[in-house]
Amino acid sequence: MVDTTPPIVLTTDFGVGSPPVGVMKGVILTLNPKATVIDLTHEVSPQNIRQGAFILGINHRFFPSNAIHVAVVDPGVGTSRIGLLLITPRGRFLAPDNGLLTDALWDRLGDPSAQDGPAGLPDGCVAYRLTNGEFWLDPVSDTFHGRDVFAPVAAHLSLGVPAEQLGQPVSQIHRLATLQTTGTLTGTLTGEVVYADHFGNLVTNIAAARLVPTGGITLEIKQRRIQSLSRTFHDESAQADDGLIALIGSHGYLEIAVRDGSAASLLQAGPGELVRITAA
Repeated sequence: MVDTTPPIVLTTDFGVGSPPVGVMKGVILTLNPKATVIDLTHEVSPQNIRQGAFILGINHRFFPSNAIHVAVVDPGVGTSRIGLLLITPRGRFLAPDNGLLTDALWDRLGDPSAQDGPAGLPDGCVAYRLTNGEFWLDPVSDTFHGRDVFAPVAAHLSLGVPAEQLGQPVSQIHRLATLQTTGTLTGTLTGEVVYADHFGNLVTNIAAARLVPTGGITLEIKQRRIQSLSRTFHDESAQADDGLIALIGSHGYLEIAVRDGSAASLLQAGPGELVRITAA
């Protein structure tokens, strides 16, 4: 018989090796010893909700559609912000209602007109405000809802507890303003760095679909220019003398890299750094 137990996937800003990560897993496994717990990442920059939303948005589609994603980037923990269960055709998500689920819910390229604030749910999606304390730990800390609310609710959900028992339905959730790219390659296309990965590659919010030049491109970042797109991290023909290159990453977004090195270190650049592209 095929095991259909849904995996529980964790995304946080707690840091690798952090005790809170292990504690959340302990809570889940205490309630469901057969649970499969997967770490997507615990390296979201501290309190960077926008970055967490982007990472969750570009990666959740690689998990089974019954997966339970527990996302905790929660600087407002213990305040009036609510906890959510969001159910979509691509997965189930437990997270604070602070915009962290923006990119998991709406189209990957986003709506250029989207503003920060409440937004209605797309067709085929439902959401519940987590209100039933029967499925939480007791007592609930004011500062660690990942352990006391989201982890136990994930475990109960994996055991088959119906969503309707976990809380009250809501028709809106908080949406972050679109992390915009502006312009077109008929002029200047402007975006920004969202995060630096483990290798120091600078991942931007510029989707491959925006890059449709008839010829080459010129990319500018921190007064440096890259004259063309590389296909791989070792394309020698497109390198600058110091190995600085630009390419489309496996996630479908433009990134800036250094062959066998770190673009983040070379450029001293990180999240929020502006990137400009023009058609060559």
